[in-house]
Amino acid sequence: MTAPPRPGPTLRVTIPAPAPAVREFLATEAGSAVLLLVATIVALGWANSPWSASYDELWDAHAVIGIGAASLDMSLHHWVNDGLMAIFFMVVGLEIAREVTTGELRDRRSVAVPALGAIGGLATPALVYWLFNQSGDGAAGWGIAMSTDTAFVLGILALFGPRCPDRLRLFMLTLAIVDDIGAISVVAIFYTDHVNVVALVLTAVAVLAIVCLRWMGVWQLSPYLLAAALLWLAVHESGVHATLAGVLVGLLMPAMPPRREQVDNVPFFVRAMQEDTSAARSALAVSAARAAISPNERLQHLLHPVSAFVVVPVFGLANAGVRLSGETLREAATSPVTLGVATALLVGNMIGITLASVCAVRTGLGVLPGRVRYGHLLGAAVLAGIGFTISLFITELAFDSEALRDQAKIGILAGSAVAASLGSVLLRYLGERMPLCSPDSDGLPPPLPPRPWLAPRSPAR
Repeated sequence: MTAPPRPGPTLRVTIPAPAPAVREFLATEAGSAVLLLVATIVALGWANSPWSASYDELWDAHAVIGIGAASLDMSLHHWVNDGLMAIFFMVVGLEIAREVTTGELRDRRSVAVPALGAIGGLATPALVYWLFNQSGDGAAGWGIAMSTDTAFVLGILALFGPRCPDRLRLFMLTLAIVDDIGAISVVAIFYTDHVNVVALVLTAVAVLAIVCLRWMGVWQLSPYLLAAALLWLAVHESGVHATLAGVLVGLLMPAMPPRREQVDNVPFFVRAMQEDTSAARSALAVSAARAAISPNERLQHLLHPVSAFVVVPVFGLANAGVRLSGETLREAATSPVTLGVATALLVGNMIGITLASVCAVRTGLGVLPGRVRYGHLLGAAVLAGIGFTISLFITELAFDSEALRDQAKIGILAGSAVAASLGSVLLRYLGERMPLCSPDSDGLPPPLPPRPWLAPRSPAR
């Protein structure tokens, strides 16, 4: 069915609308932020309540999955961090592959500014943290402040309504994708302790199996998911963190635009089902519709809500439970780990992303069209200091000491809270008061609509 035209008169300035898949992604991420915030508050309240012992007992409890002598025994905490988070990283890999193939990352000038901004947002926080922790046990945490929590950032941007240009949301989404690539690379290269060569060989075999399925043109998801399960087991036994299996599957999953010939075949199978309504012909019609959509898009449609509404909140519940006793807070107030993480998240991202993005715009490497002003860019760079999901994840990998983990987590919570507050204030008061980043790209911006800002309604019939 053809989408109806946009209601109202045509705007003098045409702003490209995000693709439906991108709009769905943004909506899901914004909803996930609410659940993640609730899970974080519950975890903090639980860990600091009279029932705090039950918090540790729950996540230290072991769960075993196996058949006969072959079994996998891990605590619930490890099942969340190694198992469920593989789904999260798989969705990240799927989004990266889709954007590179059919989305925003295809256009060099569109991706140049957020990509360079992401590089600045990776390098500068690591440098700021290193200034606080140049040696000692805390030096291993330099990767904690390198990642932006997409769900929280997009959730805050959603609160600004028309005051926040759509292209700013896409800028932050693209920046977060490139940022995730960097964070994943850091985990794979620098936070792997030991390697099992035999398991690595099995990992290569599982990857080769997925590549062969892709080369053969297999469009069903079941063979890929079976290979993904085997890949996860191999990576888990190899010593490399098991979540990287999810990234590999996401990046290797076939991603291509809808195939016209397959789409044209769907009505044929639907008519056949209308002529003879049977289970067999119904299954054929469903299969024909699925075959027209890439495995990447179908798997992302299946897993993204699970990742956003189940995996990420459960991960926050399992990892954000820090005991905020007077002694812990006093130690954190003078801890170079806490100060380094909080400062790196706030100052490092603000300086790194802003300077790198402005340089990309000024040198003509890329543009930021669609009413994006320097005030928007600065506010978004500060919001990028909200590092939560992957920051907590790297904390668990970086430190063996529970005290250092707690100090890093306090730094993450403090830095993220300040970044969220300050970024919102900057967007509110500077967003419309500074020049356009690329004034020649879209012409003059239209004025904001009068308050109150309400969602459009369908005309009464």
